[in-house]
Amino acid sequence: MNFKGFSKEDFDTFTIDGLDERMEAIRDRIQPKFKEIGQALTDDLSVTLQSEMFLHIAKHARRTVNPPKDTWLAIAANKRGYKQHPHFQVGLFDDHLFIWLAFIYELPNKENIAQNFLSNMKEITSVTDEHYCISLDHTKKDAKPIQEINLESSLIRFRDVKKAEFLIGRHFSINDPIVKDGDKLYQVIRETFENLIPLYKLSFE
Repeated sequence: MNFKGFSKEDFDTFTIDGLDERMEAIRDRIQPKFKEIGQALTDDLSVTLQSEMFLHIAKHARRTVNPPKDTWLAIAANKRGYKQHPHFQVGLFDDHLFIWLAFIYELPNKENIAQNFLSNMKEITSVTDEHYCISLDHTKKDAKPIQEINLESSLIRFRDVKKAEFLIGRHFSINDPIVKDGDKLYQVIRETFENLIPLYKLSFE
């Protein structure tokens, strides 16, 4: 793998005006890197989970006016799509890189998943540490350190509110040296995914 990490130019993509212009930069700068690192991560997850996983790279196809504020790759057990399934994500906003195990609002059985998590909250805290954070909306930059969030109320909201989401993982600032070091970043992403696999499995119980 020849992945070199993400550069300032990659993050600056999100300052480009215009939908077509920004999408062209996403396709030229970021998506080739997503394809390279994403396929390696997909292969790793397939081996670890002993089940075939599939790489999806965000196309932003529904956008007609506003350029995307972020972009990502997703890895899921379904070949046709990922939004209706628990999935792993790596992506960029203009100021940080995110690594998520994502449960977003399109999940058809998110009430069951949320209840499973509520019944096993100790498992969530046991696989994470102070470096992990939680987001309740994948479209926003906001994420809180896991020790600062009320996990129970967040999961109740995820269960009871139709548009509520639950994402758990890590953030790295644009200025963090790891982001620009392909080998180190790959290892951190891989370790993060491996730490979160028990929660991924729990979501299917």
